[in-house]
Amino acid sequence: MRAVVLREPGPVENLEIKELPLPETKPGWVRIAVRAFGLNRSELHTRLGLADGVTFPRVPGIEAVGVVDAAPDGDFAVGQQVATMMGGMGRTFDGGYAEYTLVPRGQVVPFRSDLPWEVLGQVPETLQTAYGSLTTGLDLQRGQTLLIRGGTSALGFATATLARDLGATVLATTRQPDRLDTLAEHGVEHPLLDDGDVAARVREIVPDGVDAALELVGTPTLPDTLAATRVHGTVCFTGMLSNQWIIPNFYPIGFLPSGVRLTAYGGEADDLPASVLQRYLDRIAAGGVSLGPARVYPMESIRQAHDDLEHNRTAGKLVVLTRRAEGAAP
Repeated sequence: MRAVVLREPGPVENLEIKELPLPETKPGWVRIAVRAFGLNRSELHTRLGLADGVTFPRVPGIEAVGVVDAAPDGDFAVGQQVATMMGGMGRTFDGGYAEYTLVPRGQVVPFRSDLPWEVLGQVPETLQTAYGSLTTGLDLQRGQTLLIRGGTSALGFATATLARDLGATVLATTRQPDRLDTLAEHGVEHPLLDDGDVAARVREIVPDGVDAALELVGTPTLPDTLAATRVHGTVCFTGMLSNQWIIPNFYPIGFLPSGVRLTAYGGEADDLPASVLQRYLDRIAAGGVSLGPARVYPMESIRQAHDDLEHNRTAGKLVVLTRRAEGAAP
């Protein structure tokens, strides 16, 4: 099989397409013929040497979609459509940047869809994280206001979709003026240019502060995001687009505004119920919702895709199709 191998942390040139043996099946694991995989900041952190517990060389990738190729336990049918994500993929064992991946049975989520693989490849990790952030992280309720810090990321677009689906009013930020219209086209009621003082812009719209905020940029913007949130409101720290996630010399009383709650979210595959995945795939197919824009690459362009991810050249999700997906229907 063809696979992308990261020989060691470093520049994009350290990503190489190689021929590897097919992963051997074993009880409790499922082998998936990968059709598409999404790119995530997690894999960028791995390539840059910022991730802990990774051994090299390694096939990266914390998610993939495809069809079951082998399931020794017999609880999945060969050819069944599945998604997989998280659980050590691309870190402690080889991940989704390959034509086949072998993953624990517990992180395999079945679905049925006629959507093309490049669309399906957008969904698993992004939907899991958006859903978990809004439910477990924020407990967002109908009629509340939500600020998304980092709105033109794949996760930002997906979270806006789910929040509006819940009946929330969405404010979302971007640092690039030419992406404000993209946010508006995606249904964000209040696109905001991030000039470093988002809290002031938010309070012009919601004087008491938003009910909930999703921090996707990282620790550099977290104080301003907290300042945009009302007393008894909640901020969920989920993303690290800035590649910064440590707060030096953290003093809670000085850092946190009085009465504002700070939580975090980092979930696994079993935090995305199969019924939720199926519901949103069906709604995407019906044209009812969109998880935002995507850019699609062949596997041969993995270095370009990673470079685009690192330098934030595209809005939304970056998806790679394997050779097995070419010309294939689900």
